Order: sequence, then C-alpha cells, then structure tokens
Amino acid sequence: MSLRGKTLFITGASRGIGLAIGLRAAKDGANVAIIAKTAEPNPKLPGTIFSAAKEIEEAGGKALPIQCDIRFEEQVAAAVAKTVETFGGIDILVNNASAISLTPTESTDMKRYDLMHGINTRGTFLCSKHCVPHLKKAAAAGGNAHVLNLSPPLNMETKWFAPHVAYTMAKFGMSMCVLGMAGEFKRDGVAFNALWPRTTIATAAIKNLLGGEQAMKGSRDPRIMGDAAYAIFTKNSREVTGNFFIDDEVLAAEGKTDLSEYNMVPGAALLPDFFVDPKKG
Repeated sequence: MSLRGKTLFITGASRGIGLAIGLRAAKDGANVAIIAKTAEPNPKLPGTIFSAAKEIEEAGGKALPIQCDIRFEEQVAAAVAKTVETFGGIDILVNNASAISLTPTESTDMKRYDLMHGINTRGTFLCSKHCVPHLKKAAAAGGNAHVLNLSPPLNMETKWFAPHVAYTMAKFGMSMCVLGMAGEFKRDGVAFNALWPRTTIATAAIKNLLGGEQAMKGSRDPRIMGDAAYAIFTKNSREVTGNFFIDDEVLAAEGKTDLSEYNMVPGAALLPDFFVDPKKG
C-alpha cells in the first residue's frame, strides 16, 4: 500500500516528529498540510512551516503550509477547510502538536497548565472533531482513513503521574481520545491509534527543556517515528484501530529489529522516554 496522492493533516509539523512523519509520507508522493504556529525563524526552534514545506516538496510530496494555533477553533476550522479546498479531502490526521512542562503540582503555573491542556488534550479533540467528517468521506469512498495521536499507552501507574501530574494528565487526555474515538468511529472505518517512542527522540523539546546536548546524544532520530507511523498508515484502517503502539514494536512487526541507524550517536546508551519501561534484553 502506498500513500501516493493521500492527504495528511499534521499538527506541529514544522519540525521534529511531525516533520519526520510528513517527510516519510512525502517519499510516496503524499500531500502534506503543515499545521504549526511557527512562520518566522527562531534560533531556539529551528524550522518554520515554510522551511518544512520546502523539505516536503524536495522529498517528493506536495506541501501546504498553514500557520495555525490549534487552541482556537476558528483557526482549526479554517485550516481544515483550506486543506480540503487544496487537496480535495483528508485521509490521515496526525495529532502531534504538544506542550510540555515537567513541574510538580505546587510549582505548576496555571497558565502553563492551561497551555498543556489547551494544546494536548483540547487541541487533539478539536482537530479530530473537524477532520472526522472528511475522514469518514475518505473511508466511505473505499479509502484508508487514519488518525494517529502522538501519545502514550494508558499506563495508570503512580510513577508516571507523581513527578508531573499536569503534564501526564494532558498527554493521557490525548490517549483517552484514542480509546474513545476508536470505538466511536469503528463502524465508519476510521482508525484511531496512538504512537509513542521507547526512547527519547532528538527534538527541540529534548534539547531546550529536557537535558540539552547530553540528552540529545542518548536519543534516536525522529525518522524512527516517521517510519513507524508510515507502517501504521499502510495498514487496513478497518482492522487496525484502538492500539497504543510503541515505535520499536511497530518496526519489529515489520521485520526491522536492528534500529542502530536511528541512534544520534552510534553505540550511545539510549535514554528511556516517559510512560514506557525500557525494553529488556
């Protein structure tokens, strides 16, 4: 199965994991709507919707850069309408945009709390709500309609909540959308799945907020998430839904077990990501 001619609506696609997913789809000749806030270059956050569009097109896809803050419904509705007007529909939604603040309860500023919940949980629900009518049309026409949330398995363990309750709630809200909407739209043939990395991924968040250059060295390249997402998108949406996938397990099921090519530093010890235990053996 190929993504040639399929249209992806990807939030947070100007850099990192969102861009990696778009680039992998672009290799097939997919259309990619790049939904993100960054339109002007920022030295701390490399990549804009326009630089991402250039990369998508150089990779073989068609790009539509749209500046959009997914906290605002009118902006999301306009972005969805523009995507449909440009490409004729939407086949895949990737809810990747996210905000993070690993603070304990007493030191969590409520503006930061609202930002995380506004982008992570509410933004995911909002984008899903506006894309679903078009995804249902794609499925009804015999297409392969997918929604993929970049969110963790619902491991309801104290150790994942206690250090940063607000952030965990916001990310698990995205996962609850998977759990509920997979059931809600199963009859329509629209798949809802989650994807999460086993290890940290070399993104701006890791570099700027979660450990700097040292943490980057113990991370994997975002390409692993692009390849894992592609493997999910090319499965039958009527058969593969309601799953909480981990990147290395997805690739192992495809026959790829040597993941060394994704290491930012060959042979470096990899750092486990939140919400999943390190792989044993």
